[in-house]
Amino acid sequence: MTSQKPIAVGTNDSAQSQAAVLWAARRAHRFGLPLVIVHVVDDRWVAEPYPWFGTLQQVGEELLKTAAGRLEGTVPVTPDTELLTGSVGGALAKYSKRTSMMVIGSGSGHLGGALADRALQVATAAKVPVAVVGTHDLEGRSGVVVGVDGSAEATQAVAFAAAEADRDGDELTVVYAVNVPDPIVDAGLVPGALADLMVDEERIVLSETVAGLKEDYPDLTVHQRLESDKGAVDALVDAAAGARLLVVGSRGRGAFKRLLLGSTAHGVLKHLPCPTIITRTDAAHGTI
Repeated sequence: MTSQKPIAVGTNDSAQSQAAVLWAARRAHRFGLPLVIVHVVDDRWVAEPYPWFGTLQQVGEELLKTAAGRLEGTVPVTPDTELLTGSVGGALAKYSKRTSMMVIGSGSGHLGGALADRALQVATAAKVPVAVVGTHDLEGRSGVVVGVDGSAEATQAVAFAAAEADRDGDELTVVYAVNVPDPIVDAGLVPGALADLMVDEERIVLSETVAGLKEDYPDLTVHQRLESDKGAVDALVDAAAGARLLVVGSRGRGAFKRLLLGSTAHGVLKHLPCPTIITRTDAAHGTI
């Protein structure tokens, strides 16, 4: 591991962010990386430096102290803490430039409820991989699942997921959901033979996506799953129901280039099945 940039985790002391802090601490310990716990005091609605704004900062400092204290005796790491100000999503996304990974809770309180607002902003705008962690019970879970679609982003996601699975002795499941016309529903529009041919061609895309994994990871067990009767989000959420980790690219083959987060990544985060990492093609080399 060449990067010594820290793993950073945002907290607001919700159950989700507490789970995120613990997950980030365990990862930092495993990789031998520094850990930074950050909290954002949202100052967007403060028109001038009111005296009580200092109280909000003090509360934030106490929150960080509490979050760090929970790790004592649990994970052998000594985290740094940092208090930020600004919009929550914007401040964490900007801070991500100084990190190797940003970890956030799946959404509660001022971090955006069901990940429809500010936590989603972090996943969209961060410059490094973003891990989104919920309150799932991870006991007994195993395996890494990754979504692919033939895009450059998916290729990077597979490389990331394969390294994750191989490192921890897990099996890797590569899921590709394709939209194939139903020969019965679309009778007269698409012949059944053509639909079968489309499936065969997409199966080749799936095989090519994982082609180099056996050479790089000879001991890694790789499962290929081509789904033609489910959308990408449903296929990934179902496949990762018992997994310890899901990996998806930030933007897929069909996403508009102006969109920083594709619809599949967006949908998965709103139906989070397990800790999920969003990878990015523009992330700096050496990130984890």
